[in-house]
Amino acid sequence: MTALAPTLSATLPLDRSPVCELRGVSKTYYKPDGSILVQALRNVDLMIPRGQYVAVMGPSGSGKSTLMNILGCLDRPSEGDYLLDGKGVSTMSDEELSQYRGRKIGFIFQAFNLISQLKIEDNVEVPLFYQSIPKAERVRRAAAALQLVGLGDRIGHRPRELSGGQQQRAAIARALVTRPVVLMADEPTGNLDSATGKAILQVFEDLHLAGMTIIVVTHDESIAERCQRVVRFRDGVIESDTTRGGGG
Repeated sequence: MTALAPTLSATLPLDRSPVCELRGVSKTYYKPDGSILVQALRNVDLMIPRGQYVAVMGPSGSGKSTLMNILGCLDRPSEGDYLLDGKGVSTMSDEELSQYRGRKIGFIFQAFNLISQLKIEDNVEVPLFYQSIPKAERVRRAAAALQLVGLGDRIGHRPRELSGGQQQRAAIARALVTRPVVLMADEPTGNLDSATGKAILQVFEDLHLAGMTIIVVTHDESIAERCQRVVRFRDGVIESDTTRGGGG
């Protein structure tokens, strides 16, 4: 992975403008009778600059999952504004939002969500197919993304032929192939043993050093310790927001 940072950094901007910015965001869920079921987020202001590596933490029911759904454009705020890469997304149509999300965000999940019948390079190509990228370009970019995460020698293999760590690397390659402005990961090492999990976190650190913006939801304090910034939620509000000097 030593070549990862210089390879990726050539494609990433060096500015520190906001990638994600929440302004007075609240999210309320209602019962069928119209009464409030839960106020998951309460007037949250949050700015994540380009190139930052952020952990989002909090107990169950704290609002962190709702926050990530809004940051990932999978849900909309009840109140307030969300700017993704400088563009307001709260008023976009569903189709506009889906297309914008696909271009701007790379998702990495605890369950690798690879299609078992497809070879890993075909899995990595899937987001590009939905963006109508020509086949030759899809093949080239998928191979480059797999090389980037150390799986260049596993092209031609299906997910079942890979270890858990290799499958998660393939999932990271799939998230990177669209050249997103931010990676969002939900408990990305949750299905991995300790040693494999550390190897995946090293991939994240290399990506961060190359300039990638990364947001990780985690319960694991050892993962948070690796991050540049830790934002803790409780009862729908930010309880603490700590940035470590030097980052990484």
